[in-house]
Amino acid sequence: MFRRLLMLVFVALFAVGEMAPALVYAQDQAQEQPVKKKRKTLMDLLFGGGDQQPPPVEAPVVTEPKKAALPQPAAPVIAKATTATRLAVFGDSLAVDLAKALERFYADDPNIVIVNQGVGSSGFVRPDFFDWGKTASEQVAANSFDIAVTIIGINDRQTLKLDDKSMKPLTPEWAGIYQARVGTFVSAIHTANKPLIWVGLPPMSKSDYSTAMGQISAIQRLAAFSGGAEFVDIFDRFVDEDGKYSSYGPDLNGNRVKMRKDDGIHFTAAGADKLAFYLSQTIKLYYRGGGSVGIEIADVLAGTDAALMVRPPYQGLGQIRLLEVAGAVIPLSQAPKRATDLVTAPAAPPGAGDEQFDMTQLIEAPKGRVDDFGVGKDPAVPEAAGTVATAAP
Repeated sequence: MFRRLLMLVFVALFAVGEMAPALVYAQDQAQEQPVKKKRKTLMDLLFGGGDQQPPPVEAPVVTEPKKAALPQPAAPVIAKATTATRLAVFGDSLAVDLAKALERFYADDPNIVIVNQGVGSSGFVRPDFFDWGKTASEQVAANSFDIAVTIIGINDRQTLKLDDKSMKPLTPEWAGIYQARVGTFVSAIHTANKPLIWVGLPPMSKSDYSTAMGQISAIQRLAAFSGGAEFVDIFDRFVDEDGKYSSYGPDLNGNRVKMRKDDGIHFTAAGADKLAFYLSQTIKLYYRGGGSVGIEIADVLAGTDAALMVRPPYQGLGQIRLLEVAGAVIPLSQAPKRATDLVTAPAAPPGAGDEQFDMTQLIEAPKGRVDDFGVGKDPAVPEAAGTVATAAP
């Protein structure tokens, strides 16, 4: 029995070995031939069943590797000339942002270089932290700049201490000392015959803080005018249609972009670039290219008593009268002189002074004067005493 069973196993193994190539061949053919869909019978439709169609095999997605992009060439750096005008920017963190914007604005000009002298958290209230009056004198003595620009004040709304006495911010005593310190800074630069452009403070997001900055900016304006500096008011450049603070506004290209940072105090890069552009219009008064600086600006008050007094805003009727004498202010009540007044001027009454108009001057114009119309007298011909002047040939 055992021998017969062993014989059956041997025959079965032999049969499988013979059929193996055929099975492999059939499997290959099945893979090559598309599987035909079996038609469903009525029983399949009613009770379900039948062979399910195998889901199609999705072709693998072949992604081509991205080509490595060449790095963008850096903008060429314009080398600054050794004789370039040095424009120093003094102040707090606002000055730091402004200095960077001025560097971008004048990047293509080899004749002007920006010197960033901004010190964060500084101001005029805490000279123990940083003394701007002393710094101005030191920088002038070192001759480290040709033109100065200053924007400062966002850290100055705090108690001012002097001689063991504390003064609350923006009180009259506080304002007097603050103005004196700003005046010391301005005077140190102005007496060195160097131009100084003082930039006012912009509006702030918090209303009470913005009001305080406006008051500090007004004190700075008065001190700047008194010391002979140029003051640039930028408040209206960064407000909306209603005159209120706005963090957005048009940039130099007219696009509405964010001008101020989220703290509501500092400028974004776009806002600083806009400020640099406006400031460049005032810088043109002193910087004319080529590394030169001009400080001779026409002054209608030069050489008069009014020039020695506080510049606008003017104070007192006496100062206004001096300005009228200097010719800078013309009263609205003064009627302008007309050309016909010379012709219709009344004859001088007896005993009148030389201030009255003499009609004989119209016919006795010296030869060569603009009102000599062929009837003037010739100054080269002596005139006999008591005779009427004869017309020149």
